[in-house]
Amino acid sequence: MEKFGKVIVKLRIPILILSFLLLIPSAIGYFNTRVNYDILYYLPNEIETMQGQDILMDDFNKGAYAMVVVQNMDTKSTDRLIKKVENVDHVAQVISYTGIVGEDVPSEIVPSKFRKYFENDSTDTTLFAIFFDNTTSSDDTMNAIIQIREQTEGQAFISGMSAVVTDTKNLSEKETPLYVLIAVVLVCIVLAIFMDSFLVPVFFMLSIGMAIVYNLGSNYFLGEVSYITKALAAVLQLGVTLDYSIFLWHSYKEAKEETPDDHQEAMAVAIGNTLTSVVGSSITTVAGFIALCFMSFTLGLDLGVVMAKGVVLGVIGCVTILPSLILTFDKALEKTMHREIMPNFDKPARWIVNHSWIFLIIFVLLLGPAIYGYNNTKVYYDLSDTLPEKLNCSQANKLLADNFDGTNSIYMILADSNLSAEDSNAMMNEVNDLDGISFALSIDSALGGEIPTEMLPDSLVSELKGDEYQIMMVSTNYTIASDEINDQINKVDAIAKKYDAKSMVIGEAPCTKDLITITDKDFKTVSAVSIVAIFFIIFFVLKSISLPVILVAAIEFAIFVNMGIPYFTHTQIPFIASVVIGTIQLGATVDYAILMTTRYKKERSQGYAKKEAIQIALSTSIPSIIVSALGFFAATFGVGCIASVDMIGSLCTLMARGAIISMFVVIFILPSLFVLCDKLIINTSIGFKPKKNQDM
Repeated sequence: MEKFGKVIVKLRIPILILSFLLLIPSAIGYFNTRVNYDILYYLPNEIETMQGQDILMDDFNKGAYAMVVVQNMDTKSTDRLIKKVENVDHVAQVISYTGIVGEDVPSEIVPSKFRKYFENDSTDTTLFAIFFDNTTSSDDTMNAIIQIREQTEGQAFISGMSAVVTDTKNLSEKETPLYVLIAVVLVCIVLAIFMDSFLVPVFFMLSIGMAIVYNLGSNYFLGEVSYITKALAAVLQLGVTLDYSIFLWHSYKEAKEETPDDHQEAMAVAIGNTLTSVVGSSITTVAGFIALCFMSFTLGLDLGVVMAKGVVLGVIGCVTILPSLILTFDKALEKTMHREIMPNFDKPARWIVNHSWIFLIIFVLLLGPAIYGYNNTKVYYDLSDTLPEKLNCSQANKLLADNFDGTNSIYMILADSNLSAEDSNAMMNEVNDLDGISFALSIDSALGGEIPTEMLPDSLVSELKGDEYQIMMVSTNYTIASDEINDQINKVDAIAKKYDAKSMVIGEAPCTKDLITITDKDFKTVSAVSIVAIFFIIFFVLKSISLPVILVAAIEFAIFVNMGIPYFTHTQIPFIASVVIGTIQLGATVDYAILMTTRYKKERSQGYAKKEAIQIALSTSIPSIIVSALGFFAATFGVGCIASVDMIGSLCTLMARGAIISMFVVIFILPSLFVLCDKLIINTSIGFKPKKNQDM
C-alpha cells in the first residue's frame, strides 16, 4: 500500500487539478438529476393498487387527482374559476356539481342527495375534483397545480398527494442548501475544537465536499432520486466518512515523528496505513447501506445505492484528494497548529474497567425497557399531517375536513365497465352502508335511476367509463393510514370483488395501506440482512466467533435505546425511520466498537492481562470515538433542528442521538462486556492468546 501512497504523493498536483475539473460535470449532473417527491411511487409495481394506477393512466388518461376547496364564491364565480382550471395544461377533467351532468341536463332534476357532496351552503364552500393527465409526482402535474394556484389567485385550496408533493418540493428545495451549510459549520466547529489545527477542518470539508459533489452528480445516471435521498445524502456522507479524514491526519502526524524531515515519505506511509484501515472500516458502513437495497419498498434501494456509492467515493477522496491538499498547504497547516484539548483518558478508562459491574447492571436494567419501547414506538405514514400548517395543501385538508362531513380522503374503485346498473347500484349501496363512508358514487348510483344514461353527454360517459373499466368514487371521513380506514378498504375491496372479481380499490389511502404492510415486512428483512452482513464482516476482520455477537449486541442495544426513546416521550416517528435508522446506526457506529476491539486484541496478544489490555484499548480509543461521534452528531443534529419536513428532521434527530448513544455504549458497556467475556473471547478467537502465560 505504501507504493500506492508514493504514487499519490508524486501526482498530488495533477490529482488536485483533476479533482477540481471533475466538479464541473458533477455539478451539471447534480442540477440535471430529477428528484421524485412522491413516497408512494416507490411501492412495488406488481401490487394491485399500483397496477390500478397504471390502468387509470392508460385507459382513462388520468394519473393524479386532487380535491379543490373554494370558499365565499357564488355559483357564477365558481363556474368561472372551474373554467380557468379546466384550461390549465395537463388538467384532464374537472368533476363538479354544476358540470358533472353537463349543460344539457336541467339542474332541477339532479338528485338533491348528490348536491351535498359538492356544496356546503352553511359555510358557502364548494368542492370539486381534478384529474390530471400525468402521474402524481410528474413535473407536468406539479406545474399544473402551481398554475391553478396562480390563475385562481390563491382562491383554490388543493388537497391530495399531488398537492402535498408540490409543496414538499418547494419546501425541500428551499431548505436543502441550509442543511448542508449548517452541517458543515457545526462539523467545522467540532473539528476546530477537538483537532490540533484550526485549518485542517477546512481541508477535511473541501475533500469530503468534493466527494459529495461527485456522488450527487453521478446520481444523474440513476435517472432520478428521492427527495429524502437528496436531502440526506450530503449530511450523511459527511457524517459517515469524516472518520477516514481524521484517521489519515493522525496517521500522517505519527509518520512525521518517524521521518520529521521528509513529509512526503510520511504522507506515503500514512496513505498506505489509512487505506488498509479505512477499507476495512468502510465495508461495514457500505454493508449497512447495501442492506437497504433488499427492501421491496424501493426508497431503500434509492437511498442505499446513493449512500454506498458516497462511502466508496469518500474513501477514494480520503486517500487521494485530502493527502494532496495537506501536502500542498503543509506550511499553512503547521502555522495553525494548537495544543489538543482532549485530556488523557488513562484514569477514566481504569475506573470504567474496575467498575465494569456497574455498567453491566445498567445494561441489564435498560435492556428490557429499551426493547419494549423499540417494539412499541408509534410511527406515522400520512406525510401531509406533518407538513407546516401554513402550506396550501395543509389548509386545503383542514377546509375539506371541516366543511364536508369530515371527508378526509377520496379513493376509487375500478370495476368492469359492463357491470349492470343494478349491480353497480347494489355495490354502491353496500359501500355506503359501511361505517366511515361519506359517499360512494358510480355514474349509475349518482343518477339513481332518475336520469337516463342516454341523457348524459358522451364526453362525460367516456371520462368515467372505458372499454374495460369504469371509475367509482368513494369518500371516507377516516384519516389516511389509520386502522379504521385500512379495515374499511378491506371491506370495500371485498364488496367490490363480490360484484366484479377483477375490480381494484386504488388511490392514496389504499396505497398507504399497502405501504404499511410492505414496510413492516421490509423492517424485518433489512434488520436481518444488516445484522448478518456485519456479523460476518466482523467475523472475518477479527477472526472470532464470539466478538461478532458481542459487538453487534452492543450496537443493537444502542439502537434499541435510541428507537425506544420516542415511545417514552410519546413521539411519533416517520415509518421509514423504523426501517433505515437501525441499519444506518449499526453500519456507521459499529466502527467505534471495531476500533477499540482491534486495540484490545493487539494488547492481549502482546501479553497484557485482561484488565490492562482493556484499559489501554479504551484509553487510546476514547479520543477517536468522541471526535467521530461528535462529528456525526454535528452533521445531523442541526438539520434535525431546522428541517420543516418532519420526515427529514426526524431522521436526522434520530441519527444524531444514535451516534451519541452508540458512543456511550462503546465507551462504557462494551469494555464491561469484554471484562465479563474475556475468557470466552480469547478461546474463540484467533490472535488473542497472550504470548506469555499471564493471569487471565
